[in-house]
Amino acid sequence: MPSFTHLVGRLRFRHLALLAALDEHRNLRRAADAVHLAQPSATKLVHDLELVFSFPLFERLPRGMQPTELGIEVLAFAHRMLVDLERFSQDLESKRKGGFGQLVIGAIMGAAPDVVARAMADIKRRRPLLAVKLLGETSDEILGLLIARRIDLAVGRFSNASQHNTIDYEDLGNEPLCIVARCDHPLSRSRRLDLRELEQTPWVLQPLTSPARQIIEQEFGQAGMMTPANLVECTSIFATLQLLQKSDAVTMLPESVVRDHLQAGLLVRCRSPWARVCPDLGSCRDAVSP
Repeated sequence: MPSFTHLVGRLRFRHLALLAALDEHRNLRRAADAVHLAQPSATKLVHDLELVFSFPLFERLPRGMQPTELGIEVLAFAHRMLVDLERFSQDLESKRKGGFGQLVIGAIMGAAPDVVARAMADIKRRRPLLAVKLLGETSDEILGLLIARRIDLAVGRFSNASQHNTIDYEDLGNEPLCIVARCDHPLSRSRRLDLRELEQTPWVLQPLTSPARQIIEQEFGQAGMMTPANLVECTSIFATLQLLQKSDAVTMLPESVVRDHLQAGLLVRCRSPWARVCPDLGSCRDAVSP
């Protein structure tokens, strides 16, 4: 395996740019065009890279190039380095123009109204000229962006059990969840919902990759029941709230997200059969890249 000194002496940013393009296009000609290289030059660069790393980076197939197992690791490294270079360039240009750099935060919508809003207000009071960008996504999406170094900070939940090995994190607290529906929904009059009622009810749910959805799947599974067949998958909180108003669907959302709708009488909180996970569910974690 190549040493650190060997890599420092041989690797160039144009190598990394070509690797990223090959990862995107999986075709040498298209990748060469994307980084403005002639195909023979791109072929030589790939050959040089495989000499540098002392192992094949790609399998040559009739219809393209497929990264090897170790090649996938090298491609991930190339993407991270290019993202770091892009962020460095943007920060430097901002400071050259008199700015104070930028901070990019990814947050689940449950944390945005409370934890993130307070933190951002405090940051802006102390550093009013710092450019702050907030991305609202699901936990799996923002942690993917964090690992790829496309954001500086993530507020969310681990989406798989091994992510604590690659991310520095801090527990922020519990995030209460609740099952909600429109104010005149038939289930709103039930003193406590039965699982059979929930199985037969239309749902609006986040994708399977989201931690909240996984918990719902687990609860139905542990009861020996199927996931409700009548469901809509939706990643948008705004669209979810609109669907609740216009249908008999229910959903499970953080209390902080639906608090204003509950107080305004637009939604009603249904009594959950899942005392173990609702209203309190897990920890919302603040994760920062190593």
